[in-house]
Amino acid sequence: MLKEFLLAFAAVTSVRSAPATRMGLIGVTDTDVLQYALFLEQLESAFYRGALDQFDEAAFAAAGYPPSVREGFVQISEQELEHVNFLSTALGSDARQPCVYDFAIPHLSVYTFILAAPILENLGASAYIGAAHLIKDPSYLTSAASILSVEARHASWVCVTAAGCNPYPQAFDPPLPTSEVVVKALAYITSCPQLPPVLPDVNDNNEPGLTLSDHSPAPGARVNARFTPASGRSTVDRPAYVAWMNGSGVEYSEIRRNGETTVPQGLNGTVYAVAVSSRPGDAARMPSVESLLSGVVVARVS
Repeated sequence: MLKEFLLAFAAVTSVRSAPATRMGLIGVTDTDVLQYALFLEQLESAFYRGALDQFDEAAFAAAGYPPSVREGFVQISEQELEHVNFLSTALGSDARQPCVYDFAIPHLSVYTFILAAPILENLGASAYIGAAHLIKDPSYLTSAASILSVEARHASWVCVTAAGCNPYPQAFDPPLPTSEVVVKALAYITSCPQLPPVLPDVNDNNEPGLTLSDHSPAPGARVNARFTPASGRSTVDRPAYVAWMNGSGVEYSEIRRNGETTVPQGLNGTVYAVAVSSRPGDAARMPSVESLLSGVVVARVS
């Protein structure tokens, strides 16, 4: 089932995006954005519910945390479920069903759960910021802003009370494109009854699809990575690279002029590949939105 899901997702995310306009994206509805928000809230709700079912008061005490910390996570879990119920009610019978999740990261404990919590909360906050411009109904925008502010409070509480991190490391939170958010979310997903909601991102050109000659390559294997030049261009930008993203980071491989690239060593499991025009100076960094040349495709590397 997982293989069919990944291949279907690859087919969806490798098509061209809808054209962008100054007012948003043609063909994107408020229902699409609500389904995207529900997808994320279901992920967060499952994360907290599963961890709290696994780790009782004694487990938190053994990890060195007072009862108030677990009580705070219980409240966060309840509010995430409220978000799920609110969005499900707004969507009615069209509301998507939750996915099947795996939060082994890699060995879930009270400590790793607490470290992962602000990562998911900040991912949700950046997702709401990144999709806000797509919402047309002012009442939906107000509701999204209300959820966003609570997600930010969750992340701050976890940082200050439990994880010991800086709750406000910069003056502005970054917006994330929906494709990158879904890629990060899929690291915690085993399968879904419906395809993840990938909204096209604002871009001056239609987003060309990336095609891999092998969706189950081995590390070190040579594969063909081809994508169509963006609108108005007769040739593919050079240099071009494939950014291979998985739960442990990102690796880059150059796409040679014959379209061939070499799958980096060290990759394993579900990997998300996207064509980019440059790789950051810090090789471990995710590609920038400006460097994207294609949509995201999914591969299984083993």
